[in-house]
Amino acid sequence: MRPAFYALRPGGWRDYVTLLHPPYTLWHLSYIAVGAGLAPRLDGARLGATFGAFALALGVGAHALDELRGRPLATDIPKPVLVGLAAASIAGAAALGIAVAASFSLWLLVFVAAGSFLVVAYNLELAGFHTDLWFGLAWGAFPVLTAYFAMVGRLRGEAVAGAVFATIFSFAQRALSTPVREARRRGGDPALLEPAERALRLLTLAAVALGGALLLSHLR
Repeated sequence: MRPAFYALRPGGWRDYVTLLHPPYTLWHLSYIAVGAGLAPRLDGARLGATFGAFALALGVGAHALDELRGRPLATDIPKPVLVGLAAASIAGAAALGIAVAASFSLWLLVFVAAGSFLVVAYNLELAGFHTDLWFGLAWGAFPVLTAYFAMVGRLRGEAVAGAVFATIFSFAQRALSTPVREARRRGGDPALLEPAERALRLLTLAAVALGGALLLSHLR
């Protein structure tokens, strides 16, 4: 049985696609759209940089570190390659954040530092950080707050409300994905896993749709 419903057949370039956890990466990148879309105004360059930074840090860096911890996706990507991918992507994300901070607000450096720490602490399972609570805060609330701040340079009530939504939505993801992942590792019956995995697919689409709707609301 494949280690995840989105995992491709093992080997070669397919391992690198699987490593990105495509639906979950898309899900959590949608929180960037939520945070930016809640802001009173958008800045295209800063929005693009924020998407790029989180795509690197979360899509590549976090998942490369996660794969180093026990090979949950059962890829054949060599350990030195995973280490290199993690280091380069997290450094690239930090560089993007520093560039935006230098041109917009130095307070963004706080978000850069926090994000760099969280991606390492959570995915290397440092003491106390690899929990559902930190998952919700790091991959739900944090992208919303970062994107909002990157647009307007401050945080307001709507940003906090959006962060609460993203945290709870991330808890729902964990409630579904954790037992599915464990069942797949035990070779569970695919038919029994299908309802939860269908719900995960639908929630991914819902998160993307919401983020897209909030961004489109600025086109008027």
